[in-house]
Amino acid sequence: MARVLARAFADDPVVRWLLPDGRGRELLFRTLVRHAHGPSGCVDLALRDATPVGAGLWDLPTYRPSRWQQARALPGLVAALRGRARYGQALERAFLEHRPSGGFWYLADIGAAERGRGIGSALLGDRLARILGPAYLECSTERAIGLYARFGFTVREEIKLPYDGPVCWTMYRDAVI
Repeated sequence: MARVLARAFADDPVVRWLLPDGRGRELLFRTLVRHAHGPSGCVDLALRDATPVGAGLWDLPTYRPSRWQQARALPGLVAALRGRARYGQALERAFLEHRPSGGFWYLADIGAAERGRGIGSALLGDRLARILGPAYLECSTERAIGLYARFGFTVREEIKLPYDGPVCWTMYRDAVI
């Protein structure tokens, strides 16, 4: 999963801001999968001929990583970000400040190793078809806003990341009844 997500986010503005030289990308996603989102959330994996080609990480409504999970993630995050740990802290702080209250499914990461083949859309559609509650995400590209909008998400807020960082958008999808 980490390898697929690292490849999918190779040119993502937030990931490039965090890791301008690209080194540490796979370790970053491996840490997020193992310690921040994967353990208590929902993990979706798309396969083609038994090879992973897409992945999605969702957190269940009201899920928050425990202090123990956060402590276990810290060495991997510091190693991945190297001298840019303050960027990671700023990102986390900005996202948490804009996250809505209440319970919702949180899309932490979704991506495909190959663009334009509908893999991300298939993963997103499959998961959304199986949940009834609201869903929330942070989007890092204007192109992706259109994808999420097709699945009922609407833009709530714009976030300008510090340290000359990129703009992100929060997006929300009401519960499906």
